[in-house]
Amino acid sequence: MKPPPFGYRAPRTLDEALDALAAVPSGKVLAGGQSLIPLLNMRLAAPSHLVDINRVAGLDTVHAGDEGVRVGALARHARVERSPEAAAIQPLLGRALRHVAHPVIRNRGTVVGSLAHADPAGEMPAVLAVLGGTVEAASARGRRTIPAAEFFRGPLEPALEPGELAVSAFFPAAPPRTGTAFAETARRHGDYALAGVAAVVTLDEDLRVSAARAGYLGVCGVPLVLDLAGAAGPAGDWAAAAAHARDSMDPEPDIHAGAEYRRHLAGVLTERTLSIAAAEALRRAGD
Repeated sequence: MKPPPFGYRAPRTLDEALDALAAVPSGKVLAGGQSLIPLLNMRLAAPSHLVDINRVAGLDTVHAGDEGVRVGALARHARVERSPEAAAIQPLLGRALRHVAHPVIRNRGTVVGSLAHADPAGEMPAVLAVLGGTVEAASARGRRTIPAAEFFRGPLEPALEPGELAVSAFFPAAPPRTGTAFAETARRHGDYALAGVAAVVTLDEDLRVSAARAGYLGVCGVPLVLDLAGAAGPAGDWAAAAAHARDSMDPEPDIHAGAEYRRHLAGVLTERTLSIAAAEALRRAGD
């Protein structure tokens, strides 16, 4: 299939891009295009204009500092996945990115574009949500920072206003004595996940569980984040945490999987990822 007709603009500066979006509020931003182009070809989206930001300088940055990792709008999945600096500050990023589609997609697709697409089966929204990250949006009116908890309004519905561009995303650093893990189940590697879990476990100075969070993809219309420390207890009863997680979600059935199957998968993956994250937290505590 072919996309419907659209206007095309290719600004070279951020100000030009924001002016273009202000002039055509119904336009769509083209970065990696790995989600947008298929939607256009299937005519599930019909924007009046595309604003291609690939020529805009300064948007392809990946900065890893003590506080976390900031990823620019044009930073490709593959670059962030392979960044040793990003992995040292927030290892969950690379672990989740290895599950994003296929290498050829990751070479072109962007982390921020995946967030802006707001697909509830996407890996990056779940990671941003469980870490409590943020998205920085810019427009001709100015800039604002949007917490992950407010950014995902619904399936394919980010909290970006007309004329706004998501210019970066911030993934907070892992605290001391913290471990992370990521797992998902798909019919084939690279397919959309039937369910997936991003887990973060933090231990206190006595090596008991002080925090345990899990972010879920594929189980509801937005990334679901559950605080499971209370269910697991200080000793880390991950089976109990998984049972609590299953009772806390109400997945929607579709042609790929029923609700009960998705709930079962989420429970299995919860116990697995929390256990792996806790083991890593214990190793880090001994470093």
